[in-house]
Amino acid sequence: MSTKVRVRFAPSPTGPLHIGGVRTALFNYLFAKKHGGDFILRIEDTDQNRYVEGAERYIVDSLNWLNIPYDEGPGSAEETQRKYGPYRQSERRHLYKQYADLLLEKGWAYYAFDTADELDAHRKDHEAKGKTFIYNWHNRQKLKNSLALTQDEVQQKIGAGQEYVIRFKSPQDEKLHLKDIIRGDMEIDTNILDDKVLFKSDGMPTYHLANIVDDHLMEITHVIRGEEWLPSLALHVLLYRAFDWLEPQFAHLPLILKPTGKGKLSKRDGDKMGFPVFPLEWRDPNTGTISRGYKEDGYFNDAVINFLAFLGWNPGTEQEIFSLNGLIEAFQLEKVHKAGARFDPDKTKWYNHQYLQQKSNKELAGLFMDFIASHKVVSGEIAPSLVNKDYITNVVALIKERADFVADFWTQADFFFVAPSAYDEKAAKKQWKEDTNEYMNEVAVVIAGIDNFASENIETIVKQWISNRELGFGKIMPPLRLALVGAMKGPHVFDIIALIGKEETTYRINKAIEVLG
Repeated sequence: MSTKVRVRFAPSPTGPLHIGGVRTALFNYLFAKKHGGDFILRIEDTDQNRYVEGAERYIVDSLNWLNIPYDEGPGSAEETQRKYGPYRQSERRHLYKQYADLLLEKGWAYYAFDTADELDAHRKDHEAKGKTFIYNWHNRQKLKNSLALTQDEVQQKIGAGQEYVIRFKSPQDEKLHLKDIIRGDMEIDTNILDDKVLFKSDGMPTYHLANIVDDHLMEITHVIRGEEWLPSLALHVLLYRAFDWLEPQFAHLPLILKPTGKGKLSKRDGDKMGFPVFPLEWRDPNTGTISRGYKEDGYFNDAVINFLAFLGWNPGTEQEIFSLNGLIEAFQLEKVHKAGARFDPDKTKWYNHQYLQQKSNKELAGLFMDFIASHKVVSGEIAPSLVNKDYITNVVALIKERADFVADFWTQADFFFVAPSAYDEKAAKKQWKEDTNEYMNEVAVVIAGIDNFASENIETIVKQWISNRELGFGKIMPPLRLALVGAMKGPHVFDIIALIGKEETTYRINKAIEVLG
């Protein structure tokens, strides 16, 4: 076994990568980097019936977008391929039979010739008696296998081409002691274990055999995986013992739960409550159905990494915002919780908000320009002169504090680019009175006469005019905002005026007088 930490993320390419899988990949990555180790991607594609075209590429693209790329995996350098590869189980299928045969030789496995119909009949017979059928020490001598048959009978069946599987021979009357980094010490009575199939009649290994053989040959030191594999831990430990191999250390991560806290988070929960459960958008190659992704929904990759890290782990401090390097430094498997972690969609938005606030106005302006282009919101409505980085940087500076996503900039600030074509009906009714036209005409004249068009100067002059006219601010400021924005939203009115300019401001005031007066 390697003294260097080596961990693996081993997804099956049966569809898009769920964020539960992403969290497993992340914890493996953090642990490996914390200890100067290697993070390996292994594609477990032995079940070709469930293989989905494009799923492997999706897994790789997701890890790369999240900035947690693998050190070894499909496409790795020739040197690691020679030593540890291939990294797809379908390309390793020639390896597994020899290990199944080795277990047969050592007496840890046996041939079983029971047909599916025969096993089904046994199950039904047990159910009729109020019992559960388990294929193990309790009844294996009475079933059709190499433990109950003579050697000649076994060879005869194999020679005649009769289908068989190879089952593991679980030990009897033993208390098996298991260790888990997260869950501590456990004890299992081997009498309750069934004799799992290790090698199928189609000549392919089951997950259990392939997984153990691959982990051993790839010198995996720590197996960090979801708690759904906890019931398999006893078998896996017994397999290591049967091969006389040193077992890795195990850590089983808690489930990610629905927002209600009851049950495992699913795609259906995301569809129902309006949030993605996949890192990238996924188009099903069979149905054409599109599933939302965090990237396409406007999340930053580092925000996704940060909120995923806190699903089942925390550093034991009040700190919640961590860079990837900060997570690597703080991460400890021992601080991962045993209990399931409730997924909170509002918290994921909070994280994205924090990361958006950390970015410079210039960087966000670039992202907003990309958004405007990709969503075709320009379409002739926006004057080309306004789609420039300096102007957009100034817009972003005024509105970013209220935004969670770059897309929010358009929702909150479209009026910086396009004059309102309609006005909020409720606000207009409340704010635009009989005398408002007169006052707005006067305000337009005042603004047109200002030379120094800085926000502070405009504010001083307009407020002085309001005082001189002995008017209340409520008579002027709300309808002025309505004229400029079309609704009662947006940043400081005078910041809006300064940014859109004198000509555009007076145009919008006059248009509102015409429409609302």
